Amino acid sequence: MSEEPEVVPADTPDTPESPEPPAPRRRTPLVVIAAVVVVAGALVAGILLAPEQQETTNAAATVTPASSPSPTPSKPPTTTPPQTSTPPKVPEASEFDAWASKTSQWLDVPLRAMVGYAKATTKLSKDIPGCHLSWVTLAAVGKVTTDHGRARGGQFGTTGVMDKPLGTIEVRDFYNKIVSTANAAGPMQLSPAIWGKYQASASGGKPDVQNIDDAALTTGRALCADGHDLSQGQVWWDSVGTLQPAPLFLHRTLATVNVYGTVGQGSAAPNPAVLSAVNFAIDKIGLPYIWGGNGTGGNDPGFDCSGLTTAAYGSAGIKLMRTADTQFRSVPHVTDPQLGDLIFYGEPATKIHHVGLYIGNQQMIDAPQTGQAVQVHSYRRPGDDYAGAGRPTA
Repeated sequence: MSEEPEVVPADTPDTPESPEPPAPRRRTPLVVIAAVVVVAGALVAGILLAPEQQETTNAAATVTPASSPSPTPSKPPTTTPPQTSTPPKVPEASEFDAWASKTSQWLDVPLRAMVGYAKATTKLSKDIPGCHLSWVTLAAVGKVTTDHGRARGGQFGTTGVMDKPLGTIEVRDFYNKIVSTANAAGPMQLSPAIWGKYQASASGGKPDVQNIDDAALTTGRALCADGHDLSQGQVWWDSVGTLQPAPLFLHRTLATVNVYGTVGQGSAAPNPAVLSAVNFAIDKIGLPYIWGGNGTGGNDPGFDCSGLTTAAYGSAGIKLMRTADTQFRSVPHVTDPQLGDLIFYGEPATKIHHVGLYIGNQQMIDAPQTGQAVQVHSYRRPGDDYAGAGRPTA
């Protein structure tokens, strides 16, 4: 990964002091992020690493303009599996209402949507127990596709039906290419093919793609089809890809699963500033690495590593110093990173040259290096120069 440029603080002109990027860091470059599909299995039920010999998808290649050379996909380097985490579960009926109310507030998910995700998960855990579907996957799909039905100012009625039918939410990548599924509909943006094959009614009536109960149940049925075991990382990745194959959708869903799973397993409400910063970073997945970039658009279309963390926390009203090194020396250090913490690389005594944003389950979002997109991957690798974590909200 490339070091960030030495730029002046964000409140002064963002001009790199040196004309060329410094030499690459010692940490093994991560050209792909599909290798971190292991995290999905970790949050849903267990862990299985993606096969080392398998070619994986390059995130940056899907968002690079046609006139620019696309980085070549490479095999993921060998890594140590992250620790298995217990998936957040839907509680028993006696505790369901309190759980749904609390969790929906913590994650800013409309209560009626949370109920729909949970009901679908409970039904499918009985009907297809080997699938190991978790509500965090359904909720992540709902978040990324339509912001839980709120994409066009809509809301759910008491029966779970959208007050205004949702047609296709057109999604374009950062180079204006349409990456959403044609003719998708409803709060889960299900394609005609998916709806036609897997549609189901949660209440026993006629299935309605605009009903969150039916849409979530149908989504779960599609994910669990053909004997899929979503506790296996690669299977999870491939299954979610059947809903929408665009890497931008897959990567943002993966990141959201991390965040929802982490918060869902917590015993206390998350810090609002942390969630704001993390959600900002998720929205920027797919933007290109730009040396000295602050992501302001126009001639400043992307981020470098500390530009991303600075902007993420700036969106939450927290000002950070502009470089990885100054951030490392200005925030309280912590031993075990938690959601939203800054992850640093380099030599603490001399120079910190890279920073990412921790999103739970051993994963982070960062702007890696020239030729790569903002992405998700494991924050520890063999031979890296991890320097520690810091907490801007401490």
